[in-house]
Amino acid sequence: MRILRWLAVLLLLPSVSWADQVQRGKYVFNVAGCANCHTQSKGKGAELAGGDALKTPFGDFYGPNITPDLETGIGSWREADFIAAMRLGRRPDGSSYFPAFPYTSYRGMTDADLADVWAYLKTVPAVNKPSTPHDIKWPFGWRGSMRFWNWLYLTAPSSDDFGPAGAEPIWQRGQYIADHLAHCGECHTPRTFLGGPDTDQYWAGGIVEGEKVPNITADRDHGIGSWSPDDLDGLLTIGMLPDGDFVGGSMGHVVDGTSILTDDDRAALIAYIQSVPARRGVVGSAD
Repeated sequence: MRILRWLAVLLLLPSVSWADQVQRGKYVFNVAGCANCHTQSKGKGAELAGGDALKTPFGDFYGPNITPDLETGIGSWREADFIAAMRLGRRPDGSSYFPAFPYTSYRGMTDADLADVWAYLKTVPAVNKPSTPHDIKWPFGWRGSMRFWNWLYLTAPSSDDFGPAGAEPIWQRGQYIADHLAHCGECHTPRTFLGGPDTDQYWAGGIVEGEKVPNITADRDHGIGSWSPDDLDGLLTIGMLPDGDFVGGSMGHVVDGTSILTDDDRAALIAYIQSVPARRGVVGSAD
């Protein structure tokens, strides 16, 4: 009987470890807001079976089906394919994704987080639904041009992605969440005429789908320099602004992810947000 009990314990260990990995992956996945682009909100589509149009000056982009379906999703992918997509913007066939998919931010995710997200994705229900093709203006639909774009804007992950030498662990964690998981700069940093981030104006405000995205640096006139940690906590947990109003639209979806942050992760994110230097960028005119 003792041998049988030990065998039962050994058989359960992998499943417990796997379950923990899936839960960690679900947490990272939700903080990153992946469902916002890969699930149709307007048409109430199946979870992760393809998203709504993201309208840009270069055309309309649609988040593809990322369920484990073998024909229309990512069920035939290997983990290496997933990592190449997240870090290099590379498709399994070797061609490039367009940077409407924020691999420029995800590239800095840790090996452990990527492995956990991959484990989680394999557990979601498979949906057989072809992805909606992008509708891109000529000549921006040529995937080969992304080699040049990546050369300009995609850099390999380095230790700098997790904070400068001597940075406090809470600051490093906050920077990791902001820049690589929640990818705040994808919307709050303005773009160059080639669609790359203008890093000199980091978080100084941008335009997404014709809507102005605010400056969230420490600038007191144009940014959030007058906000307190409690103000930021209210925004990240329930979407409430200091004046009592609530965010909506795409930021409302972001709050769906930040609201599940652990207390420690939320404190880290707030610490990092408040450390970002003021930039006096004023959002340009929306179309």
